[in-house]
Amino acid sequence: MMKTLFTLLTFSLLCLLAGCTSVTVDEFKRGNATLDATDSVVVLGRRHSSDYETEPDLVSCIGSEISRGGDVTVIPENEFIDSVYPWFEPRIAPMSVRSLHRLAQRDDVAHVLREYDVHYIIWIDGHTETTSSAGSIGCSVGPGGAGCFGFGTWEKESAYEATIWDFDQGKVVGKISADASGTSYMPAIVVPIPLIARVQAGACEGLGTQLRKFLKPE
Repeated sequence: MMKTLFTLLTFSLLCLLAGCTSVTVDEFKRGNATLDATDSVVVLGRRHSSDYETEPDLVSCIGSEISRGGDVTVIPENEFIDSVYPWFEPRIAPMSVRSLHRLAQRDDVAHVLREYDVHYIIWIDGHTETTSSAGSIGCSVGPGGAGCFGFGTWEKESAYEATIWDFDQGKVVGKISADASGTSYMPAIVVPIPLIARVQAGACEGLGTQLRKFLKPE
């Protein structure tokens, strides 16, 4: 009983010190991954939509999560896109594995894919947005000094889906999605104190960890 109460008090304190974030991860598998020591993985962000683009820092974060431990080689997004320019630019990037294989008939693209030993290409699609906000903070400067007073809060939601292409087998082998949400707070008594919910970071950690388990099952 005391242990449960202590856990709840600890969780509540952590929520007060930093905004709380909840993350849900779902996986759909069509096959098992087989990653040899010489194989590499490319993680790319989808940016073909007109109203949003998958954030480059989120794509980089997921790549770092997958390569954590040093046993999975992840080619940095910018490096790969530059090496096959312009074929993976947002407007003309392949939208299916079949399109990728048609593109790989080009000698220059095939050369890059062979050089990197690309086995899996992972497309990340989604974004993080602020869904609501409330409250206000006012600041003033007077003869006695400056200060702020008020309270602000805002909510963010992340929704991302990773589609895993097996280049060697020419098929989609899995999809993993991560949804995260959280509320941030900004109390201000003389000085504003931001308590930020790490929504995008939570989605990155959840999605990256699950992708790593998919590629390197224990």
